[in-house]
Amino acid sequence: MTVAPSTGRRPNVILISTDQQRGDCIGLDRRCVRTPHIDRIGRDGTRFAKCITPHPMCQPARASILTGKLPYSHGVRDNGRNLDAAIGELGLGGVFSGAGYDTRFIGKAHFSSNETFHPTGTPECYHSTADFPADWGGPYFGFRHVELMLRPHHHCTWKDAPYTLHYENFLDGDGMGRIRWSRAKEQVEPLSSHFQAWRSALEPGWHSTPWIGDRAIDLIENAHDKPFFAWVSFPDPHPPFLAPKPWADMYHPDEVDLPMHGVLDLDRRPWWHRAFLESPVRWNLKREHAEGGTNWGVTKPLSEQQLRDITAIYYGMISWVDDQVGRILSALERTSQLDNTVVVFISDHGEWLGDHGLLLKGPMLYDGLLRVPCLISGPLVPAGRTVTDPVSTVDLRQTLADLCGLEASGDSGRSLCPVMTGSESREFALNEWEVDASRSGIDMDLTTVRSDRYRMSVDLKTDTGELYDLQDDPDEMNNLFDDAGYASVRTEHLDMIRSRPDDKIPASTRVGWH
Repeated sequence: MTVAPSTGRRPNVILISTDQQRGDCIGLDRRCVRTPHIDRIGRDGTRFAKCITPHPMCQPARASILTGKLPYSHGVRDNGRNLDAAIGELGLGGVFSGAGYDTRFIGKAHFSSNETFHPTGTPECYHSTADFPADWGGPYFGFRHVELMLRPHHHCTWKDAPYTLHYENFLDGDGMGRIRWSRAKEQVEPLSSHFQAWRSALEPGWHSTPWIGDRAIDLIENAHDKPFFAWVSFPDPHPPFLAPKPWADMYHPDEVDLPMHGVLDLDRRPWWHRAFLESPVRWNLKREHAEGGTNWGVTKPLSEQQLRDITAIYYGMISWVDDQVGRILSALERTSQLDNTVVVFISDHGEWLGDHGLLLKGPMLYDGLLRVPCLISGPLVPAGRTVTDPVSTVDLRQTLADLCGLEASGDSGRSLCPVMTGSESREFALNEWEVDASRSGIDMDLTTVRSDRYRMSVDLKTDTGELYDLQDDPDEMNNLFDDAGYASVRTEHLDMIRSRPDDKIPASTRVGWH
């Protein structure tokens, strides 16, 4: 696999990612979300129906996508632990920069912690970004040029320049940034019944979703002779869930899908479910993310109306991103570059969205949180194919290098090209998280394995766990971990966990919370 035969040069790559989008929240899956442009990537190429995240938190998951390494192999075992620059620079940006590509990162990176105890010297640190000149644009983790966001979500407090990055400078170009940031948090009618979701008063053009789309289109329209690699990273549909009209009204709360089992059922689960939810550490308000005394990470049991209101806006946020995907594909077509561009759509991790009465994310690796969208189109990618083997976003570094005829040093992933063609199959994919009591209230060595039929999560410190048969029990209601009849299945999946490469490194130092 070298170059696209129609042009005689290496293909471009556009890696489009979202934050906290469930794998079933695209039109090609089971929910009623309308995503015609994302679906087009799958129809023109290959969709991986059982792709999982290597970690259910933003920062480790993104570090894994970048480096192709599992979290215990790159050291970012939780949010608030920075990726070592030397490791990160060997990731996707470094591989493609080294091959002569014009490498860009646009949007939310989160390769370094934002909310830190002390300045860390990175541009994404609230306390350190002022150390970088106003015209700084990279390099960063192997990408030659970046346009980033310091505050990608609206639970963060606004600060004026120089404590800003590219998106904040866009908002504040006429000195109105603080006003616009506050306006985004104003609700317009009809009012939502839950504090995590609302219709935003800020005009659509000032939100990050179209800003990121505009930056990507500008790159496409001004591409030069060399091929480009662009990671286009949308921060939505991460909470708090908000969008302006018309996107916030695109789905009526009465029409959205609700989980089959939306009630907390902690007595049927391993010990850590209850311990995590009831930990007083999660009520800590002494954090910048708790603006105005609101604890955005803790919610009470959801009523049906609250879940409907949240889900309707969550769906609208996804459809708004899909609209930008359509604009990006149109720009590639308009400039005659689509046939020589590999396009990937993924998310860093999913969202509970009411599954088992839960909202947001944590150490309960239900399918809604574990599974993410993964669709790839472009030269040498089989069209109209759906792969049901379990794979991981860790595999993307090797896959994209393979599709572009590049050599990438070894990592935790393997190229998905043989899986796309059917010449190779995959038995399982892994997820791992060192759950930290200082941040989550409990200590765990939590490893999850997703096979074709089962999902098993084990705390390797206590040898306790949960095992679900996703064929017969897709809603993960019956925990079979201690069922004697499934002892051989449990042993088989423990062997999968133990087959992990012996390349773990120490956890990177905790520098903050997010």
